[in-house]
Amino acid sequence: MKTESEAEISPVEEEMEEGEEVFITVSDALEYLFCPRFIFFMHCLGIAQREERRYKVLKGRELHESREKVNRDYVRKRLNCTRKEISVYLTSRKYHFKGEVDEVLFLEDETAAPMDYKFAEWKNTVYRTHKYQAALYGLLIMEHYGVDVNRGFVCYTRSNHHVEEIKIRDKDYMKARQMVREILMIIQRGYYPEGTKQKARCVDCTYRNICV
Repeated sequence: MKTESEAEISPVEEEMEEGEEVFITVSDALEYLFCPRFIFFMHCLGIAQREERRYKVLKGRELHESREKVNRDYVRKRLNCTRKEISVYLTSRKYHFKGEVDEVLFLEDETAAPMDYKFAEWKNTVYRTHKYQAALYGLLIMEHYGVDVNRGFVCYTRSNHHVEEIKIRDKDYMKARQMVREILMIIQRGYYPEGTKQKARCVDCTYRNICV
C-alpha cells in the first residue's frame, strides 16, 4: 500500500526523478490560467510572447523596480507584521516550480504571508489568478521557511495602494499543486492542450494566428 506522500507523486513527477529536472515559474502558472496553450507555444515550440510591448507589463516591471524605494512601514502596523523580506527568490524541489515573492511577511501569529504588488485597480473582487498566485507563493514559503501560510495579500497600486487579504485554504493548495503537475505534463510530454473556453481572450492573443 502506498503512503500518503507516495500517493501524491504523479507519473510526471516520477519521470522527472528519473531524468532531467524541469522547473516552471509562477508566471508560467498564470499564463496557464489564461490559456493552457500558452505553455505549449512557449515551452514546447519555443515561441516567445513578446510581452515587453504590452503597456501593463512595462508598468508592472517599473513598479517592481521602484518598489523598494517606497516607504511601506504602514504594512507592519496594519497587518500585524513583525518583519518582512523583500524580493525573495524561492525554488520548490518538491513540486518543481520557482518564483520571486515581492515580499514575505512574518506575522504576529507566527504564520507568514506573501505580499504581491499589482499595477491595477481594486474592483471589489479577487481574481483567480491572484488567488492561485498567492497559493503558489504560499507553497514556496512553507517549504523554504517551515511556517504555516493561510493567507496572502495583494496591494493594488492604482487604488491608493489598497491592500486586500486572500484566504488560502487546503483546496486552493490542492488546485495549485494540480496546476503545476498539468503544466509539467504539457512540457514533458509535448502534448497540445485544450485552449481557453473564454474566446474573448483570443481576440488580442499573441498566438491567435497559429492556434488551431
